[in-house]
Amino acid sequence: MNNLIESAREFATKTHQRIGHLRKYTKQPYHTHLEAVAKLVNSVSDDQEMIAAAWLHDAVEDTPATLDDIEKQFGRAVAELVEELTDVSKPGDGNRAKRKEIDRVHSAQASARAKTVKLADLIDNCKDISKNDARFARVYLTEMGALLKVLSEGDATLFKEASRLHAKYISKFNISESDIVDTDIWRPEETVLQRFNDPGFKRMFMETFTAKDIAESLLSFDSDTPCERALRDMKNQRCEVASVRISGSVQGYIRVPELTEMSAAAECADHIRHFTVDQVVNGSSPLVDVIHVLTRHEYCFVMVLGNVAGVIGRDDINKPMVRMWLFGIVTIAEMGILSLIKKRFPDDSWLQHVSDGRVQKAREIQDERQRRNLYCELIDCLQLSDKAQILVEDATALERLGLESKSAAKKMIKQLESLRNHLAHAQDIVKHDWPQIVRLSVRIEELTRV
Repeated sequence: MNNLIESAREFATKTHQRIGHLRKYTKQPYHTHLEAVAKLVNSVSDDQEMIAAAWLHDAVEDTPATLDDIEKQFGRAVAELVEELTDVSKPGDGNRAKRKEIDRVHSAQASARAKTVKLADLIDNCKDISKNDARFARVYLTEMGALLKVLSEGDATLFKEASRLHAKYISKFNISESDIVDTDIWRPEETVLQRFNDPGFKRMFMETFTAKDIAESLLSFDSDTPCERALRDMKNQRCEVASVRISGSVQGYIRVPELTEMSAAAECADHIRHFTVDQVVNGSSPLVDVIHVLTRHEYCFVMVLGNVAGVIGRDDINKPMVRMWLFGIVTIAEMGILSLIKKRFPDDSWLQHVSDGRVQKAREIQDERQRRNLYCELIDCLQLSDKAQILVEDATALERLGLESKSAAKKMIKQLESLRNHLAHAQDIVKHDWPQIVRLSVRIEELTRV
């Protein structure tokens, strides 16, 4: 196997394994899907960069890896392919239908090479979803049909196979051409975060905390500024990134690592990186949009009064305002879990699902609180992990949590507990809990969407 392809395979496999990423229906390691896509691409082409991109096509959307990480590891050409394969819509762009249309336009503008990889991805996903989830298949097939209309420049063999599968399952599920499937009906089941449907919570979590509140100001240089001067100023200001003006208008940015390797006569224009469509948000954009951008890019740029004037990096997610926002989400989630237990296990019937040692620990906490004249029920004194143990024994509770298995529930609670503890003890949440932060922000956006 070519070194580039092998490196991409190893990177993608480990990156998805690190977050415990599994295929939704089969519970197989996620790299089985990546391997299937890579094999399909390899069946029609020996283009090493395309095959590498097939292995990496979900890394930016689903793991902590960014496009900058991909470029550093595999070069600009592979990173550009992965960027073409990565959705550009943000939660704040609207409902599912609107976001899918934005992503479809992005795919339409992609290269023929990227479209070939996208076709391979559609083929494998179409088979998996149609086989295992008839309800969602109706939504997916509708979206797939619209996407196929802009992928004809991809490999002819894969386009033919994707079209054949699409027609096959359209027929199987009896979806006529006149049917209009409302893709917004596909919403997650009501879960413990249902309180976010309240208008007050919507305002608090989607409007009170915004991008401009955590953005740092950008240094700015004209395109003809000598790199040596820009580098000196950036180091003095301890900035890793600065904007570049072309004819007085900010058009892109430069980074310290690239300027360090410049030639003596180099100017900022020689190292400019232009903003991508999914890398810039308005100052009023909610934090969920910022986090969404930072799953793909090293930096999220903020537009103020029509100009890019601020920048946010992942480290900024450690700022007090974001930590307050996340702690509020975690707290409401735990309150929801507690409420669900009380409904599913009335009159302390939950006791049978918790060990005697853990119950005794809860009683000690209850006694201490009552000694201080603080009323609380015994269940209020359980640790979050204990509450999880109760819920995993109840199939209805798992369904209300939107989880499919006991192991998934235990993992979710463990991650939630980790984030809460790191928030409470002022530890680095980006280093320890980034995947969980991304998942929570996505769930909040889904539950607060009008």
